[in-house]
Amino acid sequence: MDYIKETKDISAEEAIILWQASRLSLSKSYEKAPEILKVHSSVIGTLGNFSASIGKAKSKKTFNVSAIVAATLKNGTVLRYVAELSDGKRKVLYVDTEQSPYHCLKVMKRILRMAGLPDDRDSENLEFLALRKYTPEQRIRIVEQAIYNTPDIGLVIIDGIRDMVYDINSPGESTRIISKLMQWTDDRQIHIHTILHQNKGDENARGHIGTELNNKAETVLLVEKDKSNGDISKVSAMHIRAMDFEPFAFRINDKALPELMEDYQTETKAPGRPQGERFDACKDISEQQHRIALEAAFSLQDEYGYKELGKALKESYALVGVPLSDNKLVKLITVLKNKRMIVQENGRKYRYEPNFHY
Repeated sequence: MDYIKETKDISAEEAIILWQASRLSLSKSYEKAPEILKVHSSVIGTLGNFSASIGKAKSKKTFNVSAIVAATLKNGTVLRYVAELSDGKRKVLYVDTEQSPYHCLKVMKRILRMAGLPDDRDSENLEFLALRKYTPEQRIRIVEQAIYNTPDIGLVIIDGIRDMVYDINSPGESTRIISKLMQWTDDRQIHIHTILHQNKGDENARGHIGTELNNKAETVLLVEKDKSNGDISKVSAMHIRAMDFEPFAFRINDKALPELMEDYQTETKAPGRPQGERFDACKDISEQQHRIALEAAFSLQDEYGYKELGKALKESYALVGVPLSDNKLVKLITVLKNKRMIVQENGRKYRYEPNFHY
């Protein structure tokens, strides 16, 4: 059951006005979205769009996002994040839905120290909201008012978007809050970055809201603990519309601040699968094989239900030399969804997304 419902019927006349206003024309020029956040030269955030960080509990997602905010306040580089905002877009709104005011203040001070700013007085470019005590509906209303009434706002952080809905698996609520993100970013020409936990058993973002984030976000960053050293957190791009970036890592230093691991070496992906290693749909199947198989499957029909999809993929991947057991098929579909090679919106059937970035 959806606890939040926001339906607004519009008249035929209003629909006609919106229809006409939404038409594109080759006689008009449309500006490219300003790029405000990068990792090296890879764009991870533009005005008018939203992104997300996901990771399991204790992976240091908030520390990572603190670096993004510090780079924005500095309008420079922190860790590997580079911020470039114009003078009219320098203000950051940070929304925390999970922690107490005491712990929120610690995060706020950490951000200021990382940006090289005094941590004993407020910054004119950082507004921090602690919304733990409110209901999801109240949080949405508060954030909306803050976004529309804060001058010079450029970046909004929502640390805990899960707490903007009552039911994380509700398609209606998930669609509503994602629609809000798209509305807010477009109306105010800002960038919103959200934080969401991963499922415990796999790499998927949690709940239906995670599925919607994966489908609609400009970039989804994955923050995870290094397998050989739990004190180190690695950041990579799970989904990115722009050019991918080389993963980087950080650890927390003795000043309780994230510190870049300059000499960190990421694992290289060798072609093929070493003997005895589990099936990996990324390593074991090339991009060309994926593309040929998916185009073959979706040349037969545009959309599939889950069972139909499985049958079609087994047949098409066999054509490119990749036989799939039922277990491998489940893992393959998970990877295809995570990388947005196939998408499922609003609980509908799966469709192929040919412009994927592998």
